[in-house]
Amino acid sequence: MARIVIVGGSGFIGTRLINLLKAQGETDLLNVDIAPSKVHPDITKKGDVRRLFDMLEALSHADTVVLLAAQHRDDVRPASRYYETNVDGMSNVLKAMSEHGVRKMVFISSVSVYGHNSDSPDEAATPRPTNDYGRSKWQAEQMLHRWHEHHPECRITVVRPTVVFGEDNRGNVYNLLHQIQGGRFLMVGRGTNIKSMAYVGNVAAFVNYLMQEETAAYQIYNYVDKPDYDMNHLVGLVGETLHKHIPATHFPLWLGLLGGYAFDALSFITRRQLTISSQRIRKFCATTQFSAHKALATGFQPPYPIEEALKRTLRYEFG
Repeated sequence: MARIVIVGGSGFIGTRLINLLKAQGETDLLNVDIAPSKVHPDITKKGDVRRLFDMLEALSHADTVVLLAAQHRDDVRPASRYYETNVDGMSNVLKAMSEHGVRKMVFISSVSVYGHNSDSPDEAATPRPTNDYGRSKWQAEQMLHRWHEHHPECRITVVRPTVVFGEDNRGNVYNLLHQIQGGRFLMVGRGTNIKSMAYVGNVAAFVNYLMQEETAAYQIYNYVDKPDYDMNHLVGLVGETLHKHIPATHFPLWLGLLGGYAFDALSFITRRQLTISSQRIRKFCATTQFSAHKALATGFQPPYPIEEALKRTLRYEFG
């Protein structure tokens, strides 16, 4: 029976992946996470990816490792925490893999490694990360690639999802949906910027699919659910589903940023993390579109079309 160790599986994507693996059976699962699992406490053991001892212990009988543990919010402070978890954590996992002869890994990276790129980059594009999250993920990927050069017999799969949404997530997509539901949404910019997104159920299914396939020794895949929507289409679909009126007024970016700077100042004064910031307004107005040709070429069929996935999420969160 295959022994799969999921590092950082108590969160959003990990919980859905464990659901799938449990349903399949025929695997021995262990989730190692600094946080408890509300859904899968029976297979969860406390462990910190930043501690080499914890990784050596967790991977002692592993056949496959799925590395999900990460600092990923866009407001983590100090910024060194990104590197402690995302880069040093990768180092500890690789040392444990070397020690115990583990030959398979799936690493969940991010399209953030591409930086501000509106040209729908594919996996061959040169990464140019522009924030600490993207830089730390790219450094972790580089470390993994160098390690693989000395362990060519190992099978490494890197998945770079775009922004992931779904039930029980409290990220930027949820914040947008919540603002529309509460009647507090204001459209900043023209709304023609395109956003690639991915539904958590499809991301977990794709990772599970790759784990079953015998791919080449080192593979990288973007994961995006197609088609991509521009913000006008996305906001209109959400408003229609929730039966909410969307104001026709579009505020210029400069005015939106002034409001964002005000929230930045309020956050600094109160020492509280707020859902609105100048950085998030810039992200909202930017085009973030990525190619999914390679993932689709594997033969994978997403179980949930993106419009259905959005409606499932809206029904779950807001009735």
